Amino acid sequence: MPFAEHPLAESNPLTGRFRSYARVQTPRAGRTLARWTAGLGLLVLLAGFLPWTQNIRSTGSLTTLRPQDRPQTVPSTIAGRIQRWRVREGQHVRKGDTLVDIVEVKEKYFDPKLVQRTGEQLDAKIGSLGENRAKGTALSAQQTALRAGLQVSLSKARNYVEQSRLKVNSDAADLVAARNDFTIAERQQQRQEELYKQGLKSLTELEQRRLKFQESTAKLQSAENKLAASRQALTNAQLELASLAAEYQDKLAKSESDRRSVTAYQFDTEGQIAKMRNELANLSIRAGFYQITAPQDGYVVRALKEGIGEIVKEGEPIVTVMPDAPALAAELYVKPMDIPLLRVGRRVRLQFDGWPALVFSGWPGTSFGTFGGVVAVIDNIDSQGQYRILVTPDPGHEAWPKPLRVGSGVYGWALLDDVPIWYELWRQVNGFPPNYVGGPVADAGKAGKSDKKASKEEPSTEEDAK
Repeated sequence: MPFAEHPLAESNPLTGRFRSYARVQTPRAGRTLARWTAGLGLLVLLAGFLPWTQNIRSTGSLTTLRPQDRPQTVPSTIAGRIQRWRVREGQHVRKGDTLVDIVEVKEKYFDPKLVQRTGEQLDAKIGSLGENRAKGTALSAQQTALRAGLQVSLSKARNYVEQSRLKVNSDAADLVAARNDFTIAERQQQRQEELYKQGLKSLTELEQRRLKFQESTAKLQSAENKLAASRQALTNAQLELASLAAEYQDKLAKSESDRRSVTAYQFDTEGQIAKMRNELANLSIRAGFYQITAPQDGYVVRALKEGIGEIVKEGEPIVTVMPDAPALAAELYVKPMDIPLLRVGRRVRLQFDGWPALVFSGWPGTSFGTFGGVVAVIDNIDSQGQYRILVTPDPGHEAWPKPLRVGSGVYGWALLDDVPIWYELWRQVNGFPPNYVGGPVADAGKAGKSDKKASKEEPSTEEDAK
């Protein structure tokens, strides 16, 4: 519309003075742009009040929840030389399958019949111990016999002493009788001498009396000698009785010494037998280390030693094995200021490397290609300035893809509270952390295969405070 024809042109005094005002007009495109700009501004303003799901973003990689499910190196327990490879890389093995055969490199174990010969030595030592025990039993029996013989010998010696004492008494009585006979014979001889001098007795009778006197003298001397011999025999019997205990004590002491020596040898032999049994057991167990076996079901990932004849040391790794069907978990790293917002059991959305996904972190319900998870572990110490958490598959959602492998990259979003978009923008501009979830937070619905629905959780205030 020309400006001169505009209703306000008549009231404007400049219209009549300047003809250029009559040619001025507002372009239609400008008015359209202004309307669109105003509409978009109003739309952005209204969009600022739309709900936005706060989340904690983190990155990491796939690992396993259980330590036994992680890749492990299989070492050689003993030093040896590789004799034969029984597997190849990528091959599936069962627990106990032989991976590598090795042979000895220490000259101490070169004998192929070392275990058998050690067993023979052990049997010989056990036989020697049995004979030694029999010797100890014989020595104990010998001591018993010596003690019994001592009692018998002592009884015999006492009897001999008593017999010698009785003989001394008998010889003493005989001596008294011989002395009486001698005295009587002496007196009779004297009387015969007097009677012969008086002529009352003949010389023949005197000589007979002298002969009897000589016989009495001889008997007296014999009785004295017998008594002296009996007394000497009694003394010898008493000495023998006294020395008999010392003699048997010496024999018993020698037998006891031999028995104790046998006992000491038995203890020493038993120690040697225990040592040989230990050595035999070690050799038997060592013989089982010549075949390096798979510790569990899995796949041979990489051979760390190559070729035949290569020397391996004790404890040196030979091959890496990846366990079969591991329980996967996402290993994510979270900033320290976000750790108080997490707890075990909080739900997380995950995106895996190599898996197509369309992610709107603030609107999990519109995301595609993400998978559900649950926080299973939160470390109590930091790792290079960040805290590690382990996320396991959410049993209430879709299963994780089977082609996933340990070590793949993972992106995670721990879902928190719902806030307006304008508040989230203001928070991020100021660098504030997400809201501390003090009350219940509505869980998102279960996600389907197309990820049309996402999930949240409903943590308790007390658990989140921990």
